Amino acid sequence: MEPGNDTQIAEFLLGGFSEEPELQPFLFGLFLSMYLITVIGNLLIILAIISDSHLHTPMYFFLSNLSFYDICLTSPTIPKMLVNIQTWSKVIIYAGCITQTCIFILFGGLENFLLAVMAYDHYVAICHPRHYMVIMNPRLCVLLVLLSWFISVLNSLSNSLMALRLSFCTHVEIPHFFCELNQLIHLAFSNTLINDIVLYFAAGVLAGSPFTGILYSYSKIVSSICAISSAQGKHKAFSNCASHLLVVSLFYCTILGVYLSAGATHNSHSSATASVMYTVVTPMLNPFIYSLRNKDIKRALRRYLGGKL
Repeated sequence: MEPGNDTQIAEFLLGGFSEEPELQPFLFGLFLSMYLITVIGNLLIILAIISDSHLHTPMYFFLSNLSFYDICLTSPTIPKMLVNIQTWSKVIIYAGCITQTCIFILFGGLENFLLAVMAYDHYVAICHPRHYMVIMNPRLCVLLVLLSWFISVLNSLSNSLMALRLSFCTHVEIPHFFCELNQLIHLAFSNTLINDIVLYFAAGVLAGSPFTGILYSYSKIVSSICAISSAQGKHKAFSNCASHLLVVSLFYCTILGVYLSAGATHNSHSSATASVMYTVVTPMLNPFIYSLRNKDIKRALRRYLGGKL
């Protein structure tokens, strides 16, 4: 395989999960079902929140954004994988690969920041309930979301533009089901030192800062809940943030598990399989986690679906 100097004509091959022909219909059906559940579930959450004026509060404003991000996080990767399975092709063009990487980093970063913003929202609601509507005013909510977009766009563009300087062979197989940035960097035959620095710096700062904020918020929340005298008050306070805490645990634990397992086994195909947890399973489960435990969401969904039927 000869190196190519013009990366603009390079094609990548996505390794996927298995090359066994008998498994392809099963994989196609499985991921098509998961993708449809993800899109429909999150879209229903968004429509229910928009249609119910009682849900026009900061908490549900952030939840609707989270549902939108979940749809956008899976849409660049799963449909392409389904097309490749259906056409018995592994090819993704160079421009498509970089675009897929850029969008995935963008919405992965947005979800990371939004989970921290939602943790702050719960902190204010539980620790400063009397001043909640003053602190979490519409202007601050919009500013927090816009700031998340600004930082995530800069991070996505910087990493994607850095990837454009890399040189690849004319046909490179990525042992993954989508163009994951770390895989691209390791497959390049040019010097990747700067790319590694940018990648790990962004991962450390832009992922570590929101996670630290979440831990701080929940440490204050736990302290406030422990100070509540009545058992009923404690249960109500905990119920208000239980769904978000479950989503946070699922998001960070699956990502941590993927990279720890990848580092331990050094098996890229195993890493691709594990990555399904935070790229597909977590966005699919989020609507169920929030709707099953939330009476307001369930009531809004019944009203919306009842009005449409």
